[in-house]
Amino acid sequence: MQLEFLDFDYSEDEEGTATWDAVASVPAARLPRLEQEIVTLLDWAHEEFGPLRGPVETGGLWDYDLQCECDGQPLLALSYAPETGHLEPRPPSWPHEHVTLTLSLSGGPAFAQAFAARFGPI
Repeated sequence: MQLEFLDFDYSEDEEGTATWDAVASVPAARLPRLEQEIVTLLDWAHEEFGPLRGPVETGGLWDYDLQCECDGQPLLALSYAPETGHLEPRPPSWPHEHVTLTLSLSGGPAFAQAFAARFGPI
């Protein structure tokens, strides 16, 4: 899958935990396309590794953090609801405004290998 909005920075710690961090800022009119890209990533992760989500240090195979920032508004934590396929709460947006979504994914070696196979090297 070719990612249009998310440009990840990759890092790995001494234990082999991989982390992908991306920040995407779009005009409100393009927010639905950015949301769909994030939903596609998180949907894949939930389908492949869902029950094993949680911090690697507590036994999880993968985890994520998703934040939304709108001009002049406080930072808002978002989550993905796999049962509905939507981000919750829905990121707010107003015409002529930029919305910034920040996504951080992390996972152990199995997750990293599957991520690279599905989305290509980042």
